[in-house]
Amino acid sequence: MLNNSHHSISKYIDRRKYSSLRTVEERSTSTLLIRTLFTIMIISLGIMLLPWTQNINSRGSITTLSPDQRPQNVHSVIAGQIERWYVREGDYVQKGDTIVHIKEIKDAYFDPLLLERTQQQLEAKKNTIRAYEQKLTAMEHQIKALRTNRQLKLEQLKNYLIQAGLKVQSDSMEVEAAKLNLEIAKQQFDRMKGLYEEGLKSLTDFEKRKLDLQKAEAEMIAKQNKLLTSRNLLINAQIDLNTTEADFEQKIAKAESDMFTAQSNLYGAQAEVAKLENQYSNYQRRNDLYFVTAPQSGYITQSIKSGIGETLKEGEVIVTIMPESYQLAVEMYVRPIDLPLLKTGQKVRIQFDGWPAIVFSGWPNTSFGTYGGEIFAIDRFISANGMYRVLVRPDEEAEEWPEALRYGSGAQSIVLLNEVPIWYEVWRQINGFPPDYYSTNTEKSVKSSFLMFKK
Repeated sequence: MLNNSHHSISKYIDRRKYSSLRTVEERSTSTLLIRTLFTIMIISLGIMLLPWTQNINSRGSITTLSPDQRPQNVHSVIAGQIERWYVREGDYVQKGDTIVHIKEIKDAYFDPLLLERTQQQLEAKKNTIRAYEQKLTAMEHQIKALRTNRQLKLEQLKNYLIQAGLKVQSDSMEVEAAKLNLEIAKQQFDRMKGLYEEGLKSLTDFEKRKLDLQKAEAEMIAKQNKLLTSRNLLINAQIDLNTTEADFEQKIAKAESDMFTAQSNLYGAQAEVAKLENQYSNYQRRNDLYFVTAPQSGYITQSIKSGIGETLKEGEVIVTIMPESYQLAVEMYVRPIDLPLLKTGQKVRIQFDGWPAIVFSGWPNTSFGTYGGEIFAIDRFISANGMYRVLVRPDEEAEEWPEALRYGSGAQSIVLLNEVPIWYEVWRQINGFPPDYYSTNTEKSVKSSFLMFKK
């Protein structure tokens, strides 16, 4: 109880009878408590003034810098059935070594002479192409000959036409001469008739004139008949010219049609040859795919398929190969709020799973069992887990990473930032500020950090 009364009873109590009360009253606790609290405060203030290296902790795993150095799945390009294995898990294989032999399961490729038969079909089509080419050459010669004959024949008929025209002109002139002779004969007959009637000429002279008139008329009719015949010959020559030209045009058109048909067949045969060549190449390539080979040198780590006679689908994984030579790296994931603080070449301390370590994240120099690294690449897009992936490679200036490290094992990464007092770090953590939000090193770093956070 508290001694709050003005009437104290302590003088009436015999303390010799109460040993506990005597022990409590004799002990001075106030001075000890004050000293203890003061000592704790001094130590805490001293600790608060100690330097602390700001850092970003991240959990990650071991990977490789180059994608071609990571474990690779070996697929079966075609569907098939496992015939024979040439490797075991853990074996070392070189690039091009046979891993497994598969056999065909599709009936379209069962024929053991498939390549030979396809080659025969290809040769037959090539012979067809050569035949069409020869036919085209013959058709071209035939068309050329027809055009030459047409030109010569037309020139001949044109000459006949000119001759017929000249013959018509000649016969026309003869008809005109016959008309003139007939007219003269009529005039002479009329004069002779008048003289005969007057008794001035004899009957013999009169009959002679009459005979000359009849001859002139007969000659006139003969010349007209000859003119008509010449005109008919002219018309026939014109008809022959047109008919011959039409006949040659028809023959040339038919020859050209046959040539175009041959060209079409030639193009079709060439397309079939290209198709057969493609098919032959595919068959040949498929035969090579019956033996699945290693794409690069490495170690067989896992066999996805096993046994003899097991079927494979197209693109199905058979085994996994770990490349022989690789350069390890650590992939870690950081929060978007920490991403602006990272840059390539920045130092990182790494603790690998399975390696004992004593880690003080704020005092990296006093840590034991961690290894140095530096940021090699930072992804420019966010991952599915809502964080950004960062690749860290070994630091050439720090200690070498353990040789026994394996792809896929875990790692704890610590990205080292600026060195600040502990009180500042405690204050930053309480307020939820990111590292380096306020930098106390220089005025320049304060301004750059503030602008980075503002962006």
